[in-house]
Amino acid sequence: MHSGPGRGFCGAHPTPKRRGAWWTLRFRQDEIVDGKRTRIRKEVRLARVENTSERDARRLASEHLRPLNQGLESIGAATNFEHYVNTYLSLQMPLLARSTQDRYQGVLDNYLIPAFGSLCLRDLTPMTLQRYFSQMAGSPLSRESKDKIRDVLASVLGSAKQYGLLVTNPTEGIQLPKEKRGKRKAKPHITPEQFDELVSEIPEPYATMVYVAIYTGLRVSELAALKWNDVGFDAITIDERFCRGDWSEPKSDASNATIGVDRSVVDRIHRLKLLTVEVKGGGPGNKAIRKYKVVKSSGPNDLVFQSVRTGAPLRDNNILSRFIKPAGRKLGFGFVNWRSLRTSRATWMIEAGANPKDVQGQMRHSRIQTTLDVYAQFVPESQRRAIAKTSAMIQERITASRAAKAGGMVN
Repeated sequence: MHSGPGRGFCGAHPTPKRRGAWWTLRFRQDEIVDGKRTRIRKEVRLARVENTSERDARRLASEHLRPLNQGLESIGAATNFEHYVNTYLSLQMPLLARSTQDRYQGVLDNYLIPAFGSLCLRDLTPMTLQRYFSQMAGSPLSRESKDKIRDVLASVLGSAKQYGLLVTNPTEGIQLPKEKRGKRKAKPHITPEQFDELVSEIPEPYATMVYVAIYTGLRVSELAALKWNDVGFDAITIDERFCRGDWSEPKSDASNATIGVDRSVVDRIHRLKLLTVEVKGGGPGNKAIRKYKVVKSSGPNDLVFQSVRTGAPLRDNNILSRFIKPAGRKLGFGFVNWRSLRTSRATWMIEAGANPKDVQGQMRHSRIQTTLDVYAQFVPESQRRAIAKTSAMIQERITASRAAKAGGMVN
C-alpha cells in the first residue's frame, strides 16, 4: 500500500502480525498538530487470535487502511481533535448567540475534549463515537444533556467536513441509549388560578411581561427583544432575541414567525405606555422614592419591555430572582421560572382540547416530538369523552344482547 499525494500511510503492504493473544497492525501514518505534518509509527489491535483466522485478520487490516488508500479520507483528517476544536472556536463560535457559546464551551471542556482530545479527526469513526454514547447508558446525565453533547460534536465535525478535513460527518446515524421506562417526569407548570395570583404579586412592568409570556408562549429572550413594530392588532411577530447582552436571530426557522394572540394581550402591552412606577433610590440608606415612566419611548424600533430606570434591555435573570421566584415562594407554588411559564401555555392549550399541530404552531416547536412530550403528561378531555362513549356503547350492546336472549328463552 503505497503513499501518494495526500495519502497518510508509508510502507509496502503492511500485514497483520500475531503478538501474544492479538492480531496487530503496524504502519506509519501522518498526523497534523499546530499546522505541521508529521509521520509517526502506529500500532493497532485488530482482533483476538483465538477468534480470528489469519485470513480474517488480513481482511480487517485492509478495511482499517482502506479509507486513506482509496482517497476516502483527506490528509486534513490527520488533524488532532483538540487542535481543530481551537480552530472551530475561533471560526464558528462568534456566529452563535452568547448563551449558545457558553453551552458549547462547557460541553467541549467537560466531555468532548477529555474523551477525544488526543485523537485525530480520522480516529473519530462512527463505531468509536457510537461506543462513547452507548457507554452513557448508565450515566446520571439527563437525556437532554446527552443530546446536547451529540449536537455539539455533530456541529464540530460537520464544520470539519465543510472545510474539507473530513469526507463525511461520522456523527450521522449515532444513537443515544434508550431511557429506562418509568414514571414520566412532568414538566413544571402552573394552573390558571395560580397564574392569576402570581401576576397580582409582581410589580409592573414585570407583571405584564409574565402575562405576555404565559398567553403567548414566547421564550424570555424573545420577550426581552420584543419591539413595538412587532405588536400587531391581534398578532405578535418574533424576529429577534436578546439574552444577557447578546442580540441574535430566533432559535430556529420555526421560531421566526408571527403568531395570533388574544386582544387582551395586545391591550395589556399598550397599557404600559400609560404606567408610572415608584422605585426606591439605589444604595444603602437611600430611602428616596422616584417615579419613572414604564415606557420611555414607543417608536417602532423601541423595546416594549424596558429597564425602569434607563430604558435599556431587561435582564431576565434579575427579573426572575428579584420578582418571579419570591412571588412564587410567597404563594407556595414552589418552582416557577421562565420555562415553566412557557410550558404552562402549552399545557393550557392541551387542557382546552387543542390538537398537537395547533400547539406546535403556537409554541413554534421545530419538532412535533417536543410538543408531544408535553402532551404525554395529560389525558385530554376529548380522550376521556371517547372512553366514556366506548364504555356506554359496549354496555348498550351487551344489554341488548342479553335482552334478546331472554326474550327467546321465554318463547
